[in-house]
Amino acid sequence: PLSPSEGLFGLDSLRPAARANMAAALLLRRLSSAAAARPPRRSLGAAATAHFQHLLVEKKGAGQRVAVIQLNRPKVLNALCDGLMKELGEALDALEQDPGVGAIVLTGSEKAFAAGADIKEMQHRTFQECYAGNFLAHWNRLASVRKPVIAAVNGYALGGGCELAMMCDIVYAGEKAQFGQPEILLGTIPGAGGTQRLTRAVGKSLAMEMVLTGERISAQEAKLAGLVSKVCPVEKLLDEAIGCGEKIARHSKLVVAMAKEAVNAAFELTLAEGNRLEKRLFHATFATEDRKEGMNAFVEKREAKFKDQ
Repeated sequence: PLSPSEGLFGLDSLRPAARANMAAALLLRRLSSAAAARPPRRSLGAAATAHFQHLLVEKKGAGQRVAVIQLNRPKVLNALCDGLMKELGEALDALEQDPGVGAIVLTGSEKAFAAGADIKEMQHRTFQECYAGNFLAHWNRLASVRKPVIAAVNGYALGGGCELAMMCDIVYAGEKAQFGQPEILLGTIPGAGGTQRLTRAVGKSLAMEMVLTGERISAQEAKLAGLVSKVCPVEKLLDEAIGCGEKIARHSKLVVAMAKEAVNAAFELTLAEGNRLEKRLFHATFATEDRKEGMNAFVEKREAKFKDQ
């Protein structure tokens, strides 16, 4: 793995064009060697989900190609304790290694996606403990998953819950969902990306208002602002999110990962650098069997049969 000093692609010292070229090469190398490089992970078979204390994990959709992770602390509105976040990382690691899974849906309950971090767990922490222990560092695992993750948000997505949703690639919301960063009301600020991802999603003015006042926005307001891509009736939300996952999962996993990498790079690179990276990744698809199959199937007027190669 790259060290933190190496920057986004480990190429900060190179010229922009070289960075884009090398970034594409590194992506292909990571994708092709991931299975061999990583140690075996926990299997998520039918019986394995019982091992998780704070999560429910199962496969859904056509061919069971969509994994659904449900946050499961209903008595505390799915407050994000350290144990839950560690389990989430373990589940994501296992699903990354599962060749049958093409997309992941993250959801909570009808009342709350997640109402925030577990305040009782952190209220007595000191600065020294937070800084020396790199508090919240493992929360970023969700943001680094290569497979697409869809958040299905019902009810409250506040504080850490809102941050968790924003780490996902696509956000669907139930009609009664509420989003907010109310940390200011507790004498602190967002610590898991809230000030950064919210600003990129909705713009400076609305993000600043939400962070400084602690006020919430509705699902409809979130969609208008660009935080949410689709608002659904509460009872149909999960099915809609799984349906989106099914559409993604039928494509080449290798090419989907490239597409996700390119879109995410838009938040880190300049426009010129991003365009160069996109072009190199586009060129890289021509080294895959799935690109050949996709184009041949189109010309032959048949359905493509991708092999993730």
